[in-house]
Amino acid sequence: MTRELAGLPIYLDYHATTPVDPRVAAIVLRVMTADFGNANSAEHVYGDVAADLVEEARAHVAALMGTVPETVNFTSGSTESIRFAIGHAVSVSKKLPLRVAATMVEHRAILDALAAHEAHGELVVRWLPVDRRGRLDLEALEHACRQGADLVCVMAANNEVGVIYPVEQVSQITAHYGAQSLIDATQAAGHLPIRAQEWNITYLALSAHKIYGPKGAGALVAPRGFGARSSYHPVSGVGEGTPNVPGIAGLGEACRLRDLEHAADEKRMAAQRDRLESLLLAAIDGLVVNGDPEHRLSNNLHIAVPGVPNNAVIARLRRRVALSSGAACSSGAETPSHVLQAMGLPHEIQGSALRISNGKFTTDEEIECAAEQITSAVASVRHALKGVMA
Repeated sequence: MTRELAGLPIYLDYHATTPVDPRVAAIVLRVMTADFGNANSAEHVYGDVAADLVEEARAHVAALMGTVPETVNFTSGSTESIRFAIGHAVSVSKKLPLRVAATMVEHRAILDALAAHEAHGELVVRWLPVDRRGRLDLEALEHACRQGADLVCVMAANNEVGVIYPVEQVSQITAHYGAQSLIDATQAAGHLPIRAQEWNITYLALSAHKIYGPKGAGALVAPRGFGARSSYHPVSGVGEGTPNVPGIAGLGEACRLRDLEHAADEKRMAAQRDRLESLLLAAIDGLVVNGDPEHRLSNNLHIAVPGVPNNAVIARLRRRVALSSGAACSSGAETPSHVLQAMGLPHEIQGSALRISNGKFTTDEEIECAAEQITSAVASVRHALKGVMA
């Protein structure tokens, strides 16, 4: 029985967060109740066990991200990882302001961190454009690097329209010109192959709760000695303080499972996404699909029905299908999505945009039912609008 048939909304907002895999939850519970030691307690076996769990998790994160364990630092999530990375880049720079090149569609975590340092005169930002599909202009990136960019910020995959960015090429370009790179892999981790060490990525951020792990845990891949090389000292298990061992262990197990299972899951999720897309296109006149259809996350479907306000559709779906109008950090906000604005999409598309994201626990039956519910909600809004105009 589907969640909707059981009286619960069908969950199609996996870009916002994912349910914890029961196998991950079992690890977290064990660490909270049995292996509960403080990883900093070196005087007894409880601390030894906890410290071993942290190092085991570090190895699992490293394996998924294509790096060595010594470069993995634990944080509370991607937002904190990003703040640490930018703060570190500023603190070790031999000359300020740091020259940063960043795409206009980066997550708010990047935009806010850059703005905070820019307000203090510690960096200046050169914004890299994207086209109407959300694709990065690599020539603009290379030009920025040629002009002397010190740090390049490019997400591995967009959190709204799902566009996948050529991280390997980005890293090659930045390395060629002697720039550092910050890759936000929050949405890409566990979906796409990433080889941080091979691609010479300087900083890379990820969160556990996007890969079926617990909230409040994440990691930053950074140069060896990160935190000790400057006055910028992170916390949450990277520097001083008590490591969040349950969260770290959960992140490690989530990474281990994604490394083992992502290939099969990706194939199934893409088939479900494509099925939902075809059903909606067939049933809803005027529906458009945003983003790059050839280079997008397997579980991303970003649509718009011009003339049909997305808030009205979501209101009708609230108890039936859980989806969103955009990123969780900005959904419900009165201002339009900065991603869709950067793509240059018309206002009628921006105002009707819906982000749909399935996941490893989504069933085929739920996809069929969700298509019916979304189609019905759009029809209901259109009927109501006709009544107002009559």
